[in-house]
Amino acid sequence: MKKSTRPYKLIHQILSLTGISFQRQSIIGFVEVTLLSLKSFKHICLNSKQSRIYRVCINDKYEASFQYFDPFLEVCHSSESSQRSILHFKENHAKAAESVEADELLGELIIKVPIEAQEAVAQGQTFRVSVEFSLEQPHGGIHFVLPDCEGSLAEVSLRKSSSRHLWAVLHHQVTLPMFQRACHMFTYGYLNSSRLWFPCLDTYSEPCTWKLEFTVDESMTAVSCGDLVETVYTPDMRRKTFHYVVNIPTSAPSIGLAVGPFEMYVDPNMHEVTHFCLPHLLPLLKHTARYLHEAFEFYEEILGARYPYPCYKQVFVDETCEDSTPYASMSIMSTNFLHSSAIIDQTYLTRKAMALAVARQFFTCFISMHNWSDAWLSFGVSLYLNGLFMKKTFGNNEYRDWIHQELMQVIDYEEKYGGIMLDPTDAQSSTPKPPQHFSPSFPHTSSPLYLSMYMKKAHLLFRMLEERLGQTLLLQVLNKQLSLATKAAEEKGHISQLGQHMLLSTAVFKAAIYTVTGKDITTFIQHWVCQGGHACFHGSFIFNRKRNTVELEIRQDITHGTGISRYMGPLMVWVQELDGTFKHMLQIEGNYAKADITCHSKSRRNKKKKIPVCTGEEIDMDLSAMDADSPVLWIRIDPDMTIFRRVDMEQPDFHWQYQLRYERDVTAQMEAIEMLQHYPTTATRLALTDIIENEQCFFKIRCEAAKCLTKVANHMVQNWAGPPAMMTIFKKMFGSNICPNIVRQNDFTSLQHYFLQKALPFAMSGLRTSVGLCPSEVIKFLFDLFKYNDNSKNKFSDCYYIAALIDALGETVTPAISSLAGGQSDTITVENLSNDAKAILEEVIVQLNLEKLIPCYKYGVTVSCLKVIRKLQKFGHLPPNSAFFRSYAEYGHFVDVRITALEALVDCIQGGEKDDDFMYLIDMMLDDKVPCTAQNSYDVDGFPTLHPNHEFTKPTEYGCSHGTSLGCNEVSGPMTPGKSTGLSNDARLRCDVVDLYHALYGTDTPRVATLSRSEELFPQLLRETTFHRQDGEERPLHQVEKVEKMEEEESPGIIIPVERERVMNQSVLGLGPEPMDSGLGVDIDRKPFPFGEIPHEPEVPEAVLGREEPLKVKIPESGDSSSNAGPSPSLKPEFFSESSQSLPGIIGEVTGPTGFTPGMFSGHASVVPEEPAQPSTSSKPHKAKKKKEKKKKHKHKHRHKHEKQDKERMDYEKIIQMVKMKEESSLRSLSSSPEPMS
Repeated sequence: MKKSTRPYKLIHQILSLTGISFQRQSIIGFVEVTLLSLKSFKHICLNSKQSRIYRVCINDKYEASFQYFDPFLEVCHSSESSQRSILHFKENHAKAAESVEADELLGELIIKVPIEAQEAVAQGQTFRVSVEFSLEQPHGGIHFVLPDCEGSLAEVSLRKSSSRHLWAVLHHQVTLPMFQRACHMFTYGYLNSSRLWFPCLDTYSEPCTWKLEFTVDESMTAVSCGDLVETVYTPDMRRKTFHYVVNIPTSAPSIGLAVGPFEMYVDPNMHEVTHFCLPHLLPLLKHTARYLHEAFEFYEEILGARYPYPCYKQVFVDETCEDSTPYASMSIMSTNFLHSSAIIDQTYLTRKAMALAVARQFFTCFISMHNWSDAWLSFGVSLYLNGLFMKKTFGNNEYRDWIHQELMQVIDYEEKYGGIMLDPTDAQSSTPKPPQHFSPSFPHTSSPLYLSMYMKKAHLLFRMLEERLGQTLLLQVLNKQLSLATKAAEEKGHISQLGQHMLLSTAVFKAAIYTVTGKDITTFIQHWVCQGGHACFHGSFIFNRKRNTVELEIRQDITHGTGISRYMGPLMVWVQELDGTFKHMLQIEGNYAKADITCHSKSRRNKKKKIPVCTGEEIDMDLSAMDADSPVLWIRIDPDMTIFRRVDMEQPDFHWQYQLRYERDVTAQMEAIEMLQHYPTTATRLALTDIIENEQCFFKIRCEAAKCLTKVANHMVQNWAGPPAMMTIFKKMFGSNICPNIVRQNDFTSLQHYFLQKALPFAMSGLRTSVGLCPSEVIKFLFDLFKYNDNSKNKFSDCYYIAALIDALGETVTPAISSLAGGQSDTITVENLSNDAKAILEEVIVQLNLEKLIPCYKYGVTVSCLKVIRKLQKFGHLPPNSAFFRSYAEYGHFVDVRITALEALVDCIQGGEKDDDFMYLIDMMLDDKVPCTAQNSYDVDGFPTLHPNHEFTKPTEYGCSHGTSLGCNEVSGPMTPGKSTGLSNDARLRCDVVDLYHALYGTDTPRVATLSRSEELFPQLLRETTFHRQDGEERPLHQVEKVEKMEEEESPGIIIPVERERVMNQSVLGLGPEPMDSGLGVDIDRKPFPFGEIPHEPEVPEAVLGREEPLKVKIPESGDSSSNAGPSPSLKPEFFSESSQSLPGIIGEVTGPTGFTPGMFSGHASVVPEEPAQPSTSSKPHKAKKKKEKKKKHKHKHRHKHEKQDKERMDYEKIIQMVKMKEESSLRSLSSSPEPMS
């Protein structure tokens, strides 16, 4: 994107919000922009969305006319409805973003300079443009969090099972069953989103000084950027105004605001740092923020520069879209990061997020990008600095493992979606662009998943620069940029060239590197920044005994696969020999490279000597497994990850075993573990066992070795001798000294043992016998871990450990026998449930109900229980039902619980259990109270989980996915995501919808039937309304409606048996702190019990699980009052016992008899009392007026009774044939001639 020359320069801006109303969720404000005229002009363009503009003045005396235009309100016009391809929407989407791009001198608000004001805006003159505006119920940019209770806004409200609040744990023995929260509001954004809450020049290339004024209620606190100058109360003392001043030039996207009844905490180690949190969270805040000063000290030391702002404010708010949002001298963070000293797992995530927020103060807020094509610089530098801090804090092993994971994630993305071009503006015209379904040229049109990988690749690129330049020289380059920016900020150099030093671009960065280091990185930038893709190496070698050389072959396969590019240049190869590690630099000049590497060692055979490794450490090795004539232990290609590459190295299994045992690099050990799962031998089993027991090994390597040992043991199940794998290790490490079968009291002071104690049970749960079942010893062992778990003397919480045990129970579940046989059984009874499945269900229910009495940190136990229940449903142990998970997906639950429930719903959609689940997810996206959600573990919305984690089957040419009828029921077409949905203002959610559309239908033009509810999401409905059957045959929609009408008219009196579980009532899972019925058919004692006392496992009543005789369902006539949509009538009392409860997934409404397509009849089936069965043709008729042909028809309707009852659905053609027979029968009955008797 080429930046145009603006005819005026931004000097100063005043932002005043005087009417912040929580009741109406509205804002009344005033903006004054001070500009310096550089040349003559007639229009002034500002960025403003979803605001109501009242008045625009120039110099407070010339009132100017203006025009407002938001192209995102209708991306695809109605005249283009015939173009239904996502590529067409991509083109229009990019044009809409470009038409209001501030760097192109455009905007939504176009102000015409009046003739009388031309002299005031003449060249060299400074003038002011003031805008009066208001904002009401915004759909993006700013979010109001309101409690559902009565009382004043400042009063703290109680709320049951409050969602998005993790403050349930103040101490591991003190929990809050209900939390208190208060009204607050805050700004958020999807890059360049300040236009969503005040008019401005919404670009990073126009920094200026600011004056900020916010008038709020007297009980509220307004936290914003810059220095707080004063706080002035109104004359009635009911409101107060906070005055902030930002003297350092700052761009509009770096201005933020948070208003609420915050509690303030001044950092005792750095008085310039102030923390803010919601009421009653101060104890958690003090513990969470006590290490933040270390990040400031580290960055200032390595950069050789002081923190650029005079103060730093950290605000923790609820319902955030991002984990942290950086603003100038301020960061808005999620309260989910707060934790007590008893929590272990969250510590890593919190420190990393807070340190990254501080790093972005240097390079994102203070030094910002010149335009969007330079975003890789600000993202990459801040993540690079954060990585150095993580390396210092958590060690080199953690850092290298993080780098390895990010590299694999970026490579997997590129191989699936295409290469990521960090700066496409300088790319050569011959460079092929990846076939993406979105435009990455603008932040508001880029996929959130793409942006996530974009940032990771930018981080990895700076690490590659570190390998080429050296860490010292690279930090000197950053220091020079900070020094120039600091000087420019002090001089307010907007007119001089010094102002450009506060903006970082690719050209400026290359020049700075050349100035400091004398090295030209143009070739490096052209290859890795301006081009996308990665290299893919396939390596193999043989040892030449005569020449004592290694003949290494490296091949590049660039003809197959997406995102793979040819690499030409140097490539490092490490050869571990008996005399040490030897490094060789090879030159890759084509798709095939061969090198003869001379070995420095001779084979030792029987000689014993310690072998030095890459770290300089000398190790005793058992060389009996290797070739007696070869001195090579293992070979690694690009071990330092200096380029974007995937390496597939072919070498014998004993080489991988040596690499796992004796290599000290965690990435090498990870690669060895990944390869050893393909070599299920006794030697591999022994190597993995040794790693698990090795106390000197990194804990993540030990955990991964346990998972790999599970796969190896399952392949060796026929030859496995002794107890199940890893059980002996667990008992040895954590068992009681007197009785190893009983686990010791929890002691998590050793973090390595803590993570291993969580990983080993889960790994053991994946073991399978020769018949595919989990060994009974493992299941009994897991139940013993629950039984003997004692955390009374442990200073750390065991909530994550309990959740890991529940996950392990779920991993033991295998498909039910009835499911393997081809379908669900007729009824689910106690006899149908296996003993293991019943015991697992009871334990899950106990833990689920216990969570309501004693909520654990972030409701991790509930999350694990929901996953297990879904797995029981999926494998046929419980009847499938998505309504159970819908109750947990509703607003009011904690965010992690909602995400898990939404993932379960997505799984239900993939299983084809209910087509309306997809529409439920769409409704949630449109109506949910929480704004745009990020694609991470803290998401609230369900759409980000649909395509990255759960891929739908690609549709056929008719738009119908195999295995699910979703494609046949959902509307698609060229999307205009902005009409009456709020998507025009929420760029993240809009891009999520585009990703979802692409995941469902690809780039093809789908042809599906229309649905009225989807009109809000996809307003441009299809003009061709054609119904497509699963067999591919097309039928006009009006004919389908006619068939459905005929079915309604001729369907009275049809008696069909239905499964018992379809008509059981379901109790809604209680949301209060008291233990309520879970809706799973099992209840615990409702009397409260003390801490540490686990209630007895309940038994599932047999009356709940099944009943022998089937119920009858009557399909009502068309037009009957009972056929209207609505709740099903209650069943007769004799159908249930007084103490009966329902299983999970069982709902009260009747979805329809087995064997019939849901939705075939317009009315809902109503349950009626049992009636005598209708006689067959061989029986005597009980009504004299019935004719024989109707008996035959009646016999046809009960045909499925004589075959496999309730096993398969009736074919659609048979249903149509049945309707035709009804129509012919009715016509014959009206005929004057008598019908022949059969």
